[in-house]
Amino acid sequence: MKKIFIHSEYIKLDQFLKLADCISTGGMAKALLAEGHVLVNGEPEERRGRKLYPGDRVSVEDCGEFTVSRES
Repeated sequence: MKKIFIHSEYIKLDQFLKLADCISTGGMAKALLAEGHVLVNGEPEERRGRKLYPGDRVSVEDCGEFTVSRES
């Protein structure tokens, strides 16, 4: 499980996927989510704008598992 650190209260899922190096563009996020390859806290997620908060867990097929953490 890799930790991804954010500096704000939350991060949107598409931005998170870029930060985690799972995708390189927003268009790729849309396709990845539509195909059901992303789980947030164990549940399939299709919304690019889903807000992720510290403690949320994200699993991306063929990329890895991540935890959102706040950088202090």
